[in-house]
Amino acid sequence: MRFVQLLFDFVSPLVREKPRARGVRARPASPKRERAQPKSERVEPERVKPQMPRVKPVPPRVKPRAPRGIDHSRRAQQRYDAIVEDSLAQHGLRVRRWRNSLSGLATLRIYRDGSQDRTIESPYPTSPLRLAIFLHEVGHHVIGLGVFRPRCLEEFHAWRYAIDRMNEMGLPTEGTVQRRFERSMQYAVAKSVRRGIRALPVEVAAFSPA
Repeated sequence: MRFVQLLFDFVSPLVREKPRARGVRARPASPKRERAQPKSERVEPERVKPQMPRVKPVPPRVKPRAPRGIDHSRRAQQRYDAIVEDSLAQHGLRVRRWRNSLSGLATLRIYRDGSQDRTIESPYPTSPLRLAIFLHEVGHHVIGLGVFRPRCLEEFHAWRYAIDRMNEMGLPTEGTVQRRFERSMQYAVAKSVRRGIRALPVEVAAFSPA
């Protein structure tokens, strides 16, 4: 028994020793999380509205003002005035300006939003010839600008529209109107020939220069 007691006295100090601490890796300090600001304190960035392309507004259609010096009390002139007003309203046209010369112009402007501005320039109708020129420019919009090719063919159909309309209304188309139609077509066909057209349409072949 004494031997056992001595052995116990020898081992007990070893058991009571504090065990060695094992090496432990230090964990990196976690970053501090910022506290979310309350909704009342949050500052939202300003929203920039996308800029839409500017579209030129189409001028409103108003009754065209006739040039000065025209006697609107005449019965024939009142008929011309009614034709002007009805033609513009029926086809949605606008007069850009009344010309003093016996010439005209038809223009079509198409904007980015798809709207169209259909305008004409011509002498104000006070005679059959001036009315024919006015209806000729209206005819360009009625048949469609650029629909007929070459250009001389479009001129032919625009003139046919003007003359047919005057015949329907019982207005004279002989004399000055017919001569103006022929001279205009001869000029348009000669211009196409100078530009090197290979074959003239059948409708305008009769106006070809000799």
